[in-house]
Amino acid sequence: MTNCNSTPTQTQSPEEDRVQTVITEKGSLILENLQNYQLDSTDLNILFVAYKELDRLDLFAKSTSQENYRLIQQYPICARSGKLGPKKAEGDKQVPEGFYTINRFNPKSKFYLSLGLNYPNAFDLAHNYTGSDIFIHGKCETVGCLPMTDDLMKEIYLYALWAKDSGQQNIPVYIFPFEMTEENMLIYKPQVNDDTFSFWQNIQQGYQLFQESKKEVTFEVIDRKYHFAY
Repeated sequence: MTNCNSTPTQTQSPEEDRVQTVITEKGSLILENLQNYQLDSTDLNILFVAYKELDRLDLFAKSTSQENYRLIQQYPICARSGKLGPKKAEGDKQVPEGFYTINRFNPKSKFYLSLGLNYPNAFDLAHNYTGSDIFIHGKCETVGCLPMTDDLMKEIYLYALWAKDSGQQNIPVYIFPFEMTEENMLIYKPQVNDDTFSFWQNIQQGYQLFQESKKEVTFEVIDRKYHFAY
């Protein structure tokens, strides 16, 4: 197995309506949490930030008219494969690092429910990185994805579904090796080669921008680097 391909297995019933199950089981809980932040399921934008070393996925949210996101939930990532550093090749078991969006919803995944990322993105393509089928998904096994367990994935999927239904076409997912403070950069620098550390310095700019503004990061890929709009 070289990716987290989430094509349904033949044993799954095509009539199985997992989304309705999720709404029944988790809808009230999520609505209550949104109300705690004066947010509504029909007027919702979300953004995810994952930290590989912390095994944590942060969920930020805002209304469609607001500019600044607020942290509303933190989820433990159930398992991890690979090491710190970017994904470069199909089958390397690495979790990507960088700035992505959710580009597909799979309600009949063999990992229960899954949200697909647009890996490889423009940065990855500029570096000729290969691979595919990177997902946030259920269960607790992985070869380069973000497994959240079935129970937590129900919540994550429903937040994303309601954001999509609110008109959010591109839900951001930022994946960092760790919280990219200057202190942590010095701590982790000896663990990687110069190319990886240079890449980290590049994505640290986006990390810092989001930490300061809590706004979605705007960027272009120029000369094989992220260039962020300040």
